[in-house]
Amino acid sequence: MAPKQKLHQNYSNVCNNQTTKCHLQPNQSRPIQVKISEVLKAKHTVRWVEPVIPKSSTVRQAILTCIERKLSGMMVVDRDETTSDSSRERGKVVGLITSRDLLRMMAASIKDGKSSEEVMNLRVESQMTPINQVIYGRPDETIGMCRAIMSKLGIKCLPILNQGRVEGILTNRDLSDFYFDAKDRGGKKNYLADVSERVGLSSDTSMAEPPIFIRQHLASSHAPLFLNVGVAEYPHPFKSADGVGGNRRDFGPHDLSMDPELSEDAHFVKEAEFLDESGKDMQKLLYMGVADGVGSWREYGVDPRDFSHKLMAECETVLDEAAMQCSILGSKDGNHCRMISPAELLGKSYERVKAENIIGSSTACVALFDSIRHQLHFSNIGDSGIIVLRHIDSDVSGALRRDKSKDPQTEKKSDLRIAFVSQQQLKSFNHPYQMGWTGEEIVDKNSSFKLANDSCTSSVHILRGDIIIMATDGLFDNVDIDDIASIALRWEEENRFIDGGGIDARNKRWADGESLSDLSGQTIPKLAEILCQKARENSLDNSIDSPFALLAKENDIMWSGGMPDDCTVIAMHVVGEGADGLRPL
Repeated sequence: MAPKQKLHQNYSNVCNNQTTKCHLQPNQSRPIQVKISEVLKAKHTVRWVEPVIPKSSTVRQAILTCIERKLSGMMVVDRDETTSDSSRERGKVVGLITSRDLLRMMAASIKDGKSSEEVMNLRVESQMTPINQVIYGRPDETIGMCRAIMSKLGIKCLPILNQGRVEGILTNRDLSDFYFDAKDRGGKKNYLADVSERVGLSSDTSMAEPPIFIRQHLASSHAPLFLNVGVAEYPHPFKSADGVGGNRRDFGPHDLSMDPELSEDAHFVKEAEFLDESGKDMQKLLYMGVADGVGSWREYGVDPRDFSHKLMAECETVLDEAAMQCSILGSKDGNHCRMISPAELLGKSYERVKAENIIGSSTACVALFDSIRHQLHFSNIGDSGIIVLRHIDSDVSGALRRDKSKDPQTEKKSDLRIAFVSQQQLKSFNHPYQMGWTGEEIVDKNSSFKLANDSCTSSVHILRGDIIIMATDGLFDNVDIDDIASIALRWEEENRFIDGGGIDARNKRWADGESLSDLSGQTIPKLAEILCQKARENSLDNSIDSPFALLAKENDIMWSGGMPDDCTVIAMHVVGEGADGLRPL
């Protein structure tokens, strides 16, 4: 049977403007099934603008180009290099820059005290996303697939690549425009029907009050938050001082390994004090990180622990030295007393590891918690990561979209939700990107090795009561995220952080001054321990479909059960008061 076809111009004929519902005729494809090549064809038919800018251009030129050409993003090209003799292909693509990149760069430069002239004269090539990090789509992929990619990764511009050529840049605006003809967007009739009654706000317009469930958090938004931290670390169950057994039989009759010194994972948790953004007051920040040494180095006679352990140790050393310098200089030298970002910390630590010629590689995830602004900033390379669990009012959480076909739990039994999951970086299945050193610089752009400025860097707004889990892949490969949330909920219930009254009772308890911060500080290590135990248990169970097994099968690899591995968990509980005996932030 021939594939179903649809005519772009017919969408307007089958959409009911009264109900805003779109009913497709039998011979038409669903909108999400339409190929991106059709969207680009429609876009370029109406208006063709070459979305490129030379890498030597300044930020001023990039802004003008964006505005004049009405572009959200542009491919950055090197005019001095060519990919063929064709004049149409004059210039080799070296990266991507978007209007969002330009705004972020301007904000960062202003914070650094640069003048407007200095900002405008910065080169585009120093701010772009390099070509080897650009996320792209293909012409034969569907609208639904590309929308999913853009939503999951939080990107607004998606280059469409076909046989080594960028055929165009897809934006959310393009996807929206595709469903309407020019006659449906313009003209007197459409203006009167859709626009005229929506133009202009009255002079007494004001902002609405936030919803009740938001107001409860805003009431304490100016108060600092505190972080209670617990750490647990389990080595590979079949690991000994002599190596790693492939299975229980190889390992022998010994008890399963429990010595953390054998683990190729490493971690750190460190408090440091730096100047805040005002440049006048000192602020305490909590840094934490995990690294997972790559075990295959063992085949070359290299101890996989060396690199990961040294990388995390240097993170602590860099913070100690910076904090010491800051305490001596104070506000006299703001440039050397400012907060160190996670990516900057990773970069400085890596350079020190490299300088000592430590051979090896590891994934790495480093974060810092800003208690005043309630922000968790992090940088991640590879398949370690962070999840944030949050209690959300049942009326709100019931409206949150869930794909029940992917979630076997038909009903959620609590208000605890997965609020955030960090993006991992993989070259291919079971092949994460990593930081590493072989003894010499690697120039291959397709290498698995990445630098700190290649990391996935982001920030998450944190609320009181949140549970933050930072861990290596030993946890995430063996325990489903929903199961992690269930374990965290049981921990909360057992310690009375959440009871039968739900978050309303919890909020009332907070209002009455009963924070249970001390109990949180005493018991949060137990949560980290339970998660490591669950990962160990699942890794040895051949009857389950672990997250690793499910992903393996999706990549045509037969695998059953769990994935025995080292596992490190840093569990954090966000509270409103500092616990006795613990370091408040």
